[in-house]
Amino acid sequence: MRLLALFVILALSWTGMARADDFALIEPQVLAERIESADPQLLILDVRSAAEFDAGHIPGAVNIPHDTIASRMPELGPAGARDVVVYCRSGRRSALALAALKEAGFSRLFHLDGDYLRWSEESRTIVSTAAQP
Repeated sequence: MRLLALFVILALSWTGMARADDFALIEPQVLAERIESADPQLLILDVRSAAEFDAGHIPGAVNIPHDTIASRMPELGPAGARDVVVYCRSGRRSALALAALKEAGFSRLFHLDGDYLRWSEESRTIVSTAAQP
C-alpha cells in the first residue's frame, strides 16, 4: 500500500512539471542559419555542465548550467529582449531551465529540437574549449 501511495505522489508531481516539448521548438537547420547570419536577437543557452560545454558546444552559446540558472538570471539581460534558444544533452535539463526562464518572465523561449545530441549527430559545427593534449 505504501508503494502505491508513493507511486501516486510521484505521478502527480510529474504532471505539474514543464517538459522541454511544452515550448516552441527550433530545428537545428534554422538555428544554424540564424547563427550564420549573426542574428542580434538570438541568445543560445547551453544548460549542461561546464565540462560538457568545454568538450563541445554550439557556436555562440553561453553556458549557464541548469542548476545555477536562477541565480545567474541577470546575466541574460532583460526578459523578452531576445529569442532564447535552450539546449542540453537530451532534453531533461532544458525543460528545467525553460520553466525557470518562463517563471522569470521570459517569453521568447525556444527548445532546440533534439538538443546537443541531434546537433552533433547531424555533424553541425561544434566549438571546443577543452585543452588539447
